[in-house]
Amino acid sequence: MSKFIVGLTGGIGSGKTTVANLFADLGIELVDADIIARQVVAKGSEGLQQIQQHFGASVILDTGELDRSALREKVFNEPEKRLWLNNLLHPMIRQQMLQAVENAKSIYVIMVVPLLFENGLDRLVNTTLVVDIPPHEQIARTAKRDGVDSTQVEQIINSQIDRDQRLQKADAIIDNTQTPEALRQTVQLLHQQYIDKASQDNNNE
Repeated sequence: MSKFIVGLTGGIGSGKTTVANLFADLGIELVDADIIARQVVAKGSEGLQQIQQHFGASVILDTGELDRSALREKVFNEPEKRLWLNNLLHPMIRQQMLQAVENAKSIYVIMVVPLLFENGLDRLVNTTLVVDIPPHEQIARTAKRDGVDSTQVEQIINSQIDRDQRLQKADAIIDNTQTPEALRQTVQLLHQQYIDKASQDNNNE
């Protein structure tokens, strides 16, 4: 039986984790792309081994783990190196995410993917849900959370899909400027809709 998958995304600082955790509170399993992306380059992994062979020991910490900042610097202004890295990691991440979805026991699954549309991963899901806040709030929240200046946050926002495009591609949108209680109610309503859709899908198989 194939799973009904909800692709959850949103710009940096929009509150994807908060929304995902509200679904988790309702018993829905989460498959988080960021967590899986860390697992595929964990110490001793095939991914890390290939990165070391390609980029050399300078991207490995004394602990044997990946030196993320060193790797970022190597690929930042080098499109060819970044392409090589993406071609290595994206298929690994996609495969592990789909495996995690198959192993999930809840009636539907939330796939949390920051770059859902940018990386074409919306093709893997049944429906998309975008968490949205105004850009000025995005910048303020992220700068405060990560302790970085607003210019850095703006650069990250500019590297992501345009907000209007993201909203146009969304099947459903959560406005994350509402109160925590209103947000919980919004999630409850969507949860019921997703249960209904997942049940219909199963009945049609």
